[in-house]
Amino acid sequence: MDLTYSTEETAFRNEVREWLAGNLPQDIRDKVTGYQHLTKDDFIRWHRILAAKGWSVPHWPTEWGGTGWNITQRYIYDEEFGLAGAPGLPAFGPNMCASVLLRFGTPEQNNRFLPRIRNGDDFWVQGYSEPGAGSDLAALKTRAERRGDHYVVNGQKIWTTLGHYGDWIFCLVRTDPSAEKRQEGISFLLIDMNTPGITVRPLILMDGGHEVNEVFFDDVKVPIENLVHEENKGWTVAKYLLGHERMGSARVGASRRELGALRQLAATEMKNGRPLMDDPRFRDRLSRVEIELTALELTAMRFLDKMRRTGQPPGADVSMLKIKGTEIQQSLTELMMQAVGPEAQPFVAVDDGAVDPLHSRLAPRYFNFRKASIYAGSNEIQRNIIAKMTLGL
Repeated sequence: MDLTYSTEETAFRNEVREWLAGNLPQDIRDKVTGYQHLTKDDFIRWHRILAAKGWSVPHWPTEWGGTGWNITQRYIYDEEFGLAGAPGLPAFGPNMCASVLLRFGTPEQNNRFLPRIRNGDDFWVQGYSEPGAGSDLAALKTRAERRGDHYVVNGQKIWTTLGHYGDWIFCLVRTDPSAEKRQEGISFLLIDMNTPGITVRPLILMDGGHEVNEVFFDDVKVPIENLVHEENKGWTVAKYLLGHERMGSARVGASRRELGALRQLAATEMKNGRPLMDDPRFRDRLSRVEIELTALELTAMRFLDKMRRTGQPPGADVSMLKIKGTEIQQSLTELMMQAVGPEAQPFVAVDDGAVDPLHSRLAPRYFNFRKASIYAGSNEIQRNIIAKMTLGL
């Protein structure tokens, strides 16, 4: 097992690092490192900068605009983005929908959608979760009835991240309500968000932020050609897509950056007249998170080494990256809250300079990261997957 980088891979890391230093807009970086929400214009502007460089979809095949990088180079690219405070592009189009199209899409669908996803012309969102069908996704009830050359969709999706930015949404819908198994009778549709009958309603979170939404479908007509894969075989597509989502949940680079920010904060925040870093209990918690992050990084390297040698995607045990990655992200937000004490609260007045604006955003960030152990399949489900598929329990 080789857990080191070659000379060529180290040179590639330096290339990515230098390019980010010269091309990542400072205002976008400041928003990321200052825990502020990015606007749709921010995402599109950054997407088009990457597309001009040829780096917007590095994992795609070269014939569709990919870079031809190997798995290690793509990992380095993601890690350097996290370290630099560069936002990753929203995964729904370039990673998730595109991966599905490349695997299951028709030539016509690929020619229609992939170039626009690559260039940032369309903003995609995901229509999976529903009231009563979140982690238990197979319980979804949104219906799609086939009528001639189109489907008519009725139902509701919930917790639709950035749905208010969406131009297109990919949805799981039930096309055969009489199927014996819940995983059967489900189809995967691509839906234009400008279609009559679609309503997007914001869900304002407890931190006051607008990130997620409800999406309602009332007699929405979707052309038959927007069906991906076979009718009633959408569960196959859904499982494939979720595997791609979990692989990207570790966020080692971003957590490394956050760990550095936490160390700096602990060195300046005072407790009983001394820097917080001098507190042995705090230092112990910080050290534990750092050790876990190092272990996570080594585990990710093990997966990389295996994929380099075999050329095969990771198995069910990739779920451990999702579990530990999200737990570490949550631990870092908790320690940030502890570091600044009472100033880490939402809805405080910062205009008079009494409270650091960054401190005032730590509590909203803490609340927001509670979702990390739920999305892409809750961590409890991930443990069941490992127990069943890897340990044979």
